[in-house]
Amino acid sequence: MSEEVFDLVVIGAGPGGYVAAIRGAQLGLKVAVVEKRETLGGVCLNEGCIPSKALLDSSELFHLARERFAGHGIEVAPPTLNLGRMMARKNEVVKKLTDGVAYLFKKNNIRSFAGTAALLGADAAGSQQVEVLGENATRLTAKKVLLATGSEAVQIPSLPFDGETVVSAREALAFGEVPGHLLVVGGGYIGLELGSVWLRLGARVTVVEMLPRLVAGSDGQVADALMRSLKKQGMRFLMGAKVAGVERREGGLVARVELEGGAQEIECDKVLVAVGRRPLTAGLGLEKLGVKMEQGRVLVDVDYLTSVPGIYAIGDLIAGPMLAHKAMEEGAVCVERMQGEPSLVDYGCVPGVCYTWPEAASVGRTEEALKEAGIPYKVGRFNFSANGRAMCMDESEGFVKVLAESEGGRVLGVHILGPRASDMIVEAVTVMSFGGSGEDIALTMHAHPTLSEAVKEAALNLDKRAIHG
Repeated sequence: MSEEVFDLVVIGAGPGGYVAAIRGAQLGLKVAVVEKRETLGGVCLNEGCIPSKALLDSSELFHLARERFAGHGIEVAPPTLNLGRMMARKNEVVKKLTDGVAYLFKKNNIRSFAGTAALLGADAAGSQQVEVLGENATRLTAKKVLLATGSEAVQIPSLPFDGETVVSAREALAFGEVPGHLLVVGGGYIGLELGSVWLRLGARVTVVEMLPRLVAGSDGQVADALMRSLKKQGMRFLMGAKVAGVERREGGLVARVELEGGAQEIECDKVLVAVGRRPLTAGLGLEKLGVKMEQGRVLVDVDYLTSVPGIYAIGDLIAGPMLAHKAMEEGAVCVERMQGEPSLVDYGCVPGVCYTWPEAASVGRTEEALKEAGIPYKVGRFNFSANGRAMCMDESEGFVKVLAESEGGRVLGVHILGPRASDMIVEAVTVMSFGGSGEDIALTMHAHPTLSEAVKEAALNLDKRAIHG
């Protein structure tokens, strides 16, 4: 078995891992990355964020061509779906981005090792040892090891994945044909996004959610408005319900759904289970080394250092939302702190986005959270139906809501349901990161006509000064 020495070994080449590796190389460290996949980029690039957004965009274009082009004076024959070509395009996008990460590794002199990693503990000099099991077994030694192995889909005991009919997001991104009826278990980001893809492409979609509303933890008004919008598009919802089991019968599957008023059977072709994700720690050897954990998450300090000297962890392995951009920030900050820089992640300003259409995006606290905490606040709201650019785009559904302190006006949260909410939320993140106020947004000149003017108008509305509302 060959042995090599590095300053930093990163286990996992997802968004957190590859960003940490590149930032480490920029800071002069000799870096190695261990990745069990054939390609770099982790779940996000290979079977999560990127392929899902590629299919969301493609399916939205198909929907527009079928339902909305005529209203713009564009007359075309009813479009037909070439699902194979759509999937091929998705794969092309994924390949370009994963190849891009490989190029960045080469550019920054980062060594990549293919295989699974196991922590062996510290050697006599105090450096950590990592065993890489793959085609060529290797032992890596480094002063510091960063765990960035990400997460995997949670299985429900009554709905075990079979990779064909009861599936996770991975398989739902690669169906060979449009399901006649897709049953989605879970009303969070993943379930609603993939449900939207197949709904637009012609499937019937039913979402079963245990909680009384969608996207747990989101602003109540946004969640309610999003549900109304998706219902108008044809999506069906069974709230406060759970799927107790699925059985094969002639012609397909039958799911047994338990509701408050009793149980019902639902015939379907596929079941997508999207009830959450759990950290991927199996096989790393954390228990043997005494790495402290709590409820499946690795415990770390402000430097992202675990209870074992020299071993760090970020991303889905530690506390907080399982979001790629959170992991990316933590990866950069962790390595910078290793090198003595006083970097920090502002966990009060982590945006969340549901890429349905309209999109739902938020940052900061919700009204519900502010009320529960007893914090006095005021609300400014503006509807896209009064926004000129939204009207031009024929995308006037939704609103912007700004929450600010009653005294002083500091922005506490911003919630957007509407076109390109994912792009507009960054203005709110920036303002909140600098401790800005609603007045700061209101005094900022926004180009006209743009969707972002709705953010300005909502900020003006905090003091009932909205011009077009």
